[in-house]
Amino acid sequence: MVMDNSPPLSRRAVIAGTTLLTAALAAPLSAAGPGGGSGDFAFQDGHWQVRHRRLRKWLAGNDEWYEYGGSCTAGQLMAGAAGYEDNLLNDPRGAYRAEGLRRFDPRTRLWSIWWWDERFSDIAPPVTGRFENGVGTFLGDDTFDGRPIKVRYIWDHVAPGVPRWQQAFSADAGTTWETNWRMEFTR
Repeated sequence: MVMDNSPPLSRRAVIAGTTLLTAALAAPLSAAGPGGGSGDFAFQDGHWQVRHRRLRKWLAGNDEWYEYGGSCTAGQLMAGAAGYEDNLLNDPRGAYRAEGLRRFDPRTRLWSIWWWDERFSDIAPPVTGRFENGVGTFLGDDTFDGRPIKVRYIWDHVAPGVPRWQQAFSADAGTTWETNWRMEFTR
């Protein structure tokens, strides 16, 4: 979710989260073959300390970053064809929890990732993509400050055993991208 101010978690959000989880887990499964798929996120299983680095203002030509810590517990569901991450973010503007839910579609061989931030009543639209050569790239559509944007997540490794997630926004349909958030995970 990319908004900065919203009402607290609502009954609608709880229902939406339950509906999302039910839909993600109900899709049929088949074994993954070459080229990734089921189990792609096994590298993230377990408990992590997380270093967050975020731009202070997004899509504003800003280059001022701030940093804070957090933690994450992640794991696989459905033998690796789905997964979750439970995050505690110690943002100096106010600590909060957020969830990531992932689901692999064996028909398209693509992952969908949903982000649910407890500060907002809606679940962010999914980003969809795959891993190629050890790098996962996931794209989707959303809105920011009332205007349509493209969202990109990239999963890679800055060093062996140190996964990194990056989020970028594009206000020009993907011609240019602004990376606005990075997370580095360490044991």
